[in-house]
Amino acid sequence: MGRTLVIGDIHGAYKAIVQLLERAKVTPQDHLIFLGDFVDGWGQSPEVIDYLINLKATHNCLFLRGNHDDLLMNWLKTGQYSEEWFNHGGRITMECYQALPEDKRQLHILFLESLEDYYLSEDNRLFAHAGFTNLNGVKHEYFTRMFYWDRTLWETALALDPQLEPTNPLYPKRFNHYNEIFIGHTPVTRIGSTTPVQKANIWNVDTGAAFKGPLTIMDANTKEFWQTDPVHELYPEEKGRN
Repeated sequence: MGRTLVIGDIHGAYKAIVQLLERAKVTPQDHLIFLGDFVDGWGQSPEVIDYLINLKATHNCLFLRGNHDDLLMNWLKTGQYSEEWFNHGGRITMECYQALPEDKRQLHILFLESLEDYYLSEDNRLFAHAGFTNLNGVKHEYFTRMFYWDRTLWETALALDPQLEPTNPLYPKRFNHYNEIFIGHTPVTRIGSTTPVQKANIWNVDTGAAFKGPLTIMDANTKEFWQTDPVHELYPEEKGRN
């Protein structure tokens, strides 16, 4: 049996994902769960998606949808985009894709369309890019965009009194549905960390690769993790999403 490995937000850092899987000594027996946001930030988003498509042919991979992945897919399919996306990593991604042939763009659209909103394992562990809002859990979520846009799950975890027991009526009901929840989306560098952070039963594996942090892969069972060099050191000529 291989490991269950969770990979944080890549954000166009092809050099980092290659370095990361080498450092973690990933094998085809491992189950790789990618938490989304494969694109935007660093200048190799197409290379990242090519790499993931090829990886899926040889490894056991599950790819979740991030908000940046959804924004890219919308632009590729409709030509429409928001200024917010353009100014938060989308510009360099757009420039890269405008240089690609149409058949490659279509292949990447198919990949982006295939992304999952969340993954619930047999041992009741939830994996999602961002979170969810429905108090009764992901299967009851009315607004599916929350799986890759929500920040309230993590904000609630950060604000939670660590002394509060799960049986307390004040304990967030959302937390009690799953044994563990693994997310990305909101980099832990915002709270001064560059390693995965646990709050209650929630693990945040976005260690700021889009900015000045490393990219991280974590064993969901043992919580051992491996990291790249700070990603901005791999792209000294770029600014990422800074």
